[in-house]
Amino acid sequence: MAGTERRIRDPERKERILGAAATLIARHGYLGVNLSDIGSAAGIVGSGVYRHFDNKVAILVALFDRVVDRLIVDAEESLRTSDGSAETLAALVRGQVRFTISERALCQVYLQESRNLPEQDGRRLRWKQRHYIDLWQEALMTVREDLSPAQVQVLVHAAISAVHSWLRYRNHMEQDELAAFLEQVACSMLGVEPLPADAGAVLGGDRTIAG
Repeated sequence: MAGTERRIRDPERKERILGAAATLIARHGYLGVNLSDIGSAAGIVGSGVYRHFDNKVAILVALFDRVVDRLIVDAEESLRTSDGSAETLAALVRGQVRFTISERALCQVYLQESRNLPEQDGRRLRWKQRHYIDLWQEALMTVREDLSPAQVQVLVHAAISAVHSWLRYRNHMEQDELAAFLEQVACSMLGVEPLPADAGAVLGGDRTIAG
């Protein structure tokens, strides 16, 4: 009977909502965007957003989770598959660069909108961030025994910040050129060689990625 049929939801609708939200928030700021704007950009009515998210804050939290979770998965995969700590660091850099370039709007939201997270979600996400940074620091300490723990911490944050730096202005380099240059800069800061160009295309791989 028509009255009892279960409504079939578009399996891609949630992804469209998150993609539209990232683009709009990166462009206009969290406070400058409402659910109707997001729904319209995603190609659905504003009320349709509520099928997936209770409110705009829930969308912001989902965007932050997406950034940190994808970077952690990529970092842990690098730790499992790399041959040595220097290669692991170079792989971490490449993962961060790929993610930042392929998900520019998402990374801009991540850098700019943390003040709008609910306190509890902010604490949870900071714990995830610390875990991600710890993976880098552990690899760097193995490679650079000449550095103190405090120096390792500074270098890791500086290298990641260097990768993020281009998000704050309009860049005129081609994506492949930009990716290779960012890898070179961050790896130089850490004191390791970048991965060879043929160790996975700069913007390729199974995961189009981290930033």
